[in-house]
Amino acid sequence: MSDKTHLYVLWTNDNLITAKKMVFMYVVNAMANGWWENITLIVWGATAKLVSENAVIQGLVKDAQDAGVFVTACKGCADQLGVTESLEALDIEVDYMGVPLTNILKNEEALLTL
Repeated sequence: MSDKTHLYVLWTNDNLITAKKMVFMYVVNAMANGWWENITLIVWGATAKLVSENAVIQGLVKDAQDAGVFVTACKGCADQLGVTESLEALDIEVDYMGVPLTNILKNEEALLTL
């Protein structure tokens, strides 16, 4: 059994069903049931636009945050899509993610990609 306690979820798929029935279902339940001590949801690419425009997804983001999930977004993507301020208004940390993702990979952290 792994001693890793932090899960990183790299979310790039803007499919609503995937968001509702996998991403948010898993991260909220994983926190509620103590499957992971920490979960970081990384909003990257098309999902930045989805989160900024979709009220249902915004509600799911809030639910995840309330459950203890840390939500961050790629600043490069958010800036290019013109949604940085919208994401920040949702209490999502917006930062450049190239180096952090590289470190996650190099350190062989627990990473789920969707």
